[in-house]
Amino acid sequence: MAPSRPDTEQLLERIGKGDPVARQQLLARHRDRLRRMVALRLDRRLAARVDPSDIVQESLAAANQRLSDYLRDRPLPFYAWLRQFAWERLAKYYERHVRAQRRSVTREEALPLPDESVVELAQRLIASATSPSRRLLREELRARVRAALESLKPADREVLVLRYLEGLSNSEAAAVLGIGESAVGMRHLRALERLRNLLGEDAEEDLP
Repeated sequence: MAPSRPDTEQLLERIGKGDPVARQQLLARHRDRLRRMVALRLDRRLAARVDPSDIVQESLAAANQRLSDYLRDRPLPFYAWLRQFAWERLAKYYERHVRAQRRSVTREEALPLPDESVVELAQRLIASATSPSRRLLREELRARVRAALESLKPADREVLVLRYLEGLSNSEAAAVLGIGESAVGMRHLRALERLRNLLGEDAEEDLP
C-alpha cells in the first residue's frame, strides 16, 4: 500500500523545523490547484501574451521567498495566502494589457470572468442528466443559468466561482473575500436563491 501524501499542515510543521524537502513538496502540492485558478481567471485577450504556467511559477517563487513570514504569522489559510500571489499578478497583467483606464484591481469582482468560465460554472451548478429527454432540458437550462449568472451582482457570482469552480472551502473563501465564514455561507445561499428566482420553479431540483 502506497504511503499517503503529507497534508498541508504536516508540511508546514516540517518546514518550521527546517525541512527543505517539505518546502518544495508544499509548493508542488498546490501547483495544479493554483494553475486552475489562473486558467479560470485569465482574460482571453491576454492568452497570446501570458502563459498561465509562467504566472504560477512566478507566484510560487514569490511565495517561497515569503514563506518564513507566513510561518511566523499564519494570517490566512495557506492556499488563500498562496492564491494572493497569483491574483496580484493576474491583476497587473490585466491592468497593463486590457484595461484602458488605470484603476486599482484589488477586489475579487474587479476582474471579469471569461465567458468559458461562466459556461463551466453553469455546468457545475446543474446536476447530471439521467435520461436523453432530461439531458436536452438540462442543456436548455444551462443556457438559462449562464444568462442568470451574468445578471447576478459580481459579489454573488464571485462566491459561486470560489466554491464551485475553484473548490475553495468556506474558510478559504472567507479569507479571499475578507469576510467571516458565516458571511460566506449567507452570501452563497443568497446567490443560489437569486438564481432560483431568476430561473423559476422548474430549475429548483437542478440547482444545489
